[in-house]
Amino acid sequence: MKLFRYGESGQERPGVLDAQGVRRDLSQVLDDLTPAVLTPASLARLATLDLATLPVVSPQARLGPCVGQVRNVVAIGLNYADHAAEAGLQPPSQPIVFNKHSGSISGPNDPVWLPPDSQKLDWEVELGVVIGRPAWHVSRAEALACVAGYCLVNDVSERAYQMEREGQWVKGKSYPSHCPMGPWLVTADEVADPQNIDLWLDVNGVRRQTGNTRTMIFDVATLVSYLSQFMRLEPGDLIPTGTPPGVGMGQKPPVFLREGDVITLGSPVLGTQRQTVMRRAV
Repeated sequence: MKLFRYGESGQERPGVLDAQGVRRDLSQVLDDLTPAVLTPASLARLATLDLATLPVVSPQARLGPCVGQVRNVVAIGLNYADHAAEAGLQPPSQPIVFNKHSGSISGPNDPVWLPPDSQKLDWEVELGVVIGRPAWHVSRAEALACVAGYCLVNDVSERAYQMEREGQWVKGKSYPSHCPMGPWLVTADEVADPQNIDLWLDVNGVRRQTGNTRTMIFDVATLVSYLSQFMRLEPGDLIPTGTPPGVGMGQKPPVFLREGDVITLGSPVLGTQRQTVMRRAV
């Protein structure tokens, strides 16, 4: 299934794509697509629905983040060897783990807000992994059974905050609107191999990133198992899994986002996003 949420921010309703790609409303079945709905039993019940009987959702309706009430965003850095190289860093021997504040999550086509003093705002197309059942000390062999589905994520990053202000990367990763998520949550049964997903990203129509998850240093199963040794992953937790090469700071010379820039990103499996960079007074 491809599940989504639509409507005004904070008032999103649940939806699903039918076999013809028509958006259907799930409100008569669910209040929202929240972590409680992502368990294997809940998803199995949704899979039995006759989608043709559900109301149609307008294609013009705003899409929200594809999962609501996400509690935790645990992200992975430098997980593609060629991206580590463009950053001038050695590939890590263990996953690099950092957090994005859950308040950074936004809809796939919502504006990306430029912080008032931002000079080095960057883009990162990523595969997002959404947990569907608790994962605590799970083996690599057990890990994928804990995944509800996958989604597209733009791990928007303010590099000066991240790299030049000392301390943790979370400071450069957590501004509101800096984690567009969606358009769809593609349930795990529809993803034959999470290690064979093409990803791309354009800025103002210029291709900046092209990659495939097969070149990850640490694959999805390894990441879920690894993280579960340090924390109990819960349904709804989001794991952005790293980005392929082509980020702004890796360009020669570096290129960063400015007000009015348009970011488009996507995957044949996960759908597409489109954001305009805007400056918001605070």
